[in-house]
Amino acid sequence: MEGIPEVDCWVAELESVFARVAGRFARADLRWRMRDYVRGLLGKAARKNGWQLAEWAGHRTPDGFQRLLNSSVWDADALRDDVRAYIGDCLGPDGVLIIDDTGFVKKGTTSAGVGRQYTGTSGKIDNCQIGVFAAYATSRGRALVDRELYLPKSWTSDRQRCQAAKIPDERCFATKGELARDVVRRCISAGLPAAWVTADEAYGQDWHFRRLLEQLGLGYVVAVPKSQQIKSLAGIWRIDELIEEAPSDAWQRLSCGDGAKGPRVYDWAAAKLPANLVFDPDPPTHHRWVLARRSLSDPGQLAYYLAYAPVGIEIAELARITGSRWAIEECFQAAKNECGLDQYEVRRYIGWYRHITLAMLAHAFLTALAAQAVDTEKGAAETDQPSSTSPWRRSDDCWTLSCPTHEPTVTPSPTH
Repeated sequence: MEGIPEVDCWVAELESVFARVAGRFARADLRWRMRDYVRGLLGKAARKNGWQLAEWAGHRTPDGFQRLLNSSVWDADALRDDVRAYIGDCLGPDGVLIIDDTGFVKKGTTSAGVGRQYTGTSGKIDNCQIGVFAAYATSRGRALVDRELYLPKSWTSDRQRCQAAKIPDERCFATKGELARDVVRRCISAGLPAAWVTADEAYGQDWHFRRLLEQLGLGYVVAVPKSQQIKSLAGIWRIDELIEEAPSDAWQRLSCGDGAKGPRVYDWAAAKLPANLVFDPDPPTHHRWVLARRSLSDPGQLAYYLAYAPVGIEIAELARITGSRWAIEECFQAAKNECGLDQYEVRRYIGWYRHITLAMLAHAFLTALAAQAVDTEKGAAETDQPSSTSPWRRSDDCWTLSCPTHEPTVTPSPTH
């Protein structure tokens, strides 16, 4: 981004953002430094690092910005709460909370949490930090609303290394799934008006993650691997085995939302699972589903999902929620390209959280400016009556899964 001209259409909004968060910075000099930093993140500096931000802001050195990130007294978590509330107000209710992680490729070994680990940012094992993020998306836009830094065991088991990076003693090892559950709890308890959650298979295959969403009363559509096990009273089966037995007329052609080249259209098959007598009320308020997406150009390319949705949901709505997962990738791209999310030079734990949260604030401002109603299109589907003896059964206006009669081929697991 070449920078944003300070014109009347956005100056007032930016000032309202600064007023909203001003109380998080007790001293006037901190507030002005924060304003300069966020303006720099929104500005035209080629790189959003300390020296270039300082030069853009007219500071002689980056010392002030370094103190803002590393040693000044202010609460990055409180600012995060303000960002989340701001986005909830701007984008409105009944949105989708999206969970994903992204990598920050780094040199050296001293940045908090850095290590050789896989990141989708580079598509390989790289020396990087990993952040677990949540984005909130509605038809009006999308923005990042929460973040946690993942600390590998190589860090949490080395207290001397943690102390050098100013990692608090109480910060113990937590898996990415555990961090994701903390993020979801925080967002919902704070009143973010999300109705749905979606995530990729790294999180979707975690039974504890799905169960938490059910306990919170949230609908979800989460990706799972083809080996995902589905439990019934008769045994446990892989999700790809169940989808293989779907009759041809169980597939519907639907759009899961617009992409860069127009509607993203796939073939979809979905069926309700039997109620869980342990967890579900009688009558149930939600149903669980298995869902599959098939490429039109390559029918052998399938993706698999588990869903938990209110009674009466339509398949097209499940497809739409599935498609909303790409919104967080758009957030990562925009926040990195336009707000310097990944262009920091801090090494300490607190510095990471502070820079990331200020970059989220800058991105939230851009999201608020662009929050306009947009048209959404949904594909229509036609289905016929089944003629198969497979476990797929027509019930009312949708498919359900009865218990297959063949012997299970995989060992049981605690999934449902």
